[in-house]
Amino acid sequence: MTISVAERSDLITAISAAVRAPSIHNTQPWLFRLRDSGVDLYADPARQLPVSDPDGRALRLSCGAALLNLRLGLAHLGHALSCELLPDRDDPALLARVHLTGRTRPTWREETLYAAIARRHSNRQPFLATYVAPDLRTRLVQAAREEGAWLDLMIGPPALDMVAELVRVADGILNHDDGYRAELATWTRRVDTDADGVPSSAGGPAPDPGDLLVTRDFGGPPRPAARPFETDPLVAVLGGHGELPTDDLIAGQALQRVLLTATSNGLSTSLFSQPIDVPSIREQLRLGLRRSGSPRILLRTGYGVPGTPTPRRPVAEVLTDLTHPHLTADAA
Repeated sequence: MTISVAERSDLITAISAAVRAPSIHNTQPWLFRLRDSGVDLYADPARQLPVSDPDGRALRLSCGAALLNLRLGLAHLGHALSCELLPDRDDPALLARVHLTGRTRPTWREETLYAAIARRHSNRQPFLATYVAPDLRTRLVQAAREEGAWLDLMIGPPALDMVAELVRVADGILNHDDGYRAELATWTRRVDTDADGVPSSAGGPAPDPGDLLVTRDFGGPPRPAARPFETDPLVAVLGGHGELPTDDLIAGQALQRVLLTATSNGLSTSLFSQPIDVPSIREQLRLGLRRSGSPRILLRTGYGVPGTPTPRRPVAEVLTDLTHPHLTADAA
């Protein structure tokens, strides 16, 4: 089947939604290739973090989030689709293949989540001390389940203290690595004109040793003295049911559904990956949660004042063809 001019336009529109997905340090590690029957999603190995993500877990998580946005974009435009994860065992860079299969009407839920894509961004500023209602917490947990993953809310001081301590220990281990600090500096932007990385305007305030949750330092200004970041944040851990690369892609789609559900209900979010980046700490977190599958990311959510979104690369920059240098000959 050959796609029409209108379908090609719809695919590009959906890719423009896909690139709004979150990624660690805003690396945006994805590429897209239009096909006769749809679009392929590739990992961009040039944007993998070699120190903090040597196995590509965070890269696949980010690409899974982009895939969920792509699906919602196509649903919004009235396309039915099918999706294969890792469809070619000889080409691990090809993460997903999306086929257009006909026309359909988007559901109310799909339209609600699609509308949230443009508004969602990581908010690294302190949130308000406003309680998140139980029914909304339940919706976040259910959103992860709908995509085949799990979300555990850290309720009560023991659970929150356990996670906070693991974040603190992992952050300390990472920052003792010269390579990690150099990697973080590489993706920290001092100006807002770059199309990737985290500018200081979106990086939140500088971390403080007294904070409950240790944040990364993206060059933000110090907070006023004696003002705590947050004393009782709502923190959750998202994870998958397996350890295969496909499970990372599933978890990424679940993460984005959770984030869009939060956004559509007026919540702000930010992400913590330090305990995931250190394998021994990741295992301690899994054991502490009594889960069989590994945690993939920590997220913090609550009500906040509007923050500054991170920039995105233009669609033309993430569209690839047969000659793209980041793809193997087999992938092409």
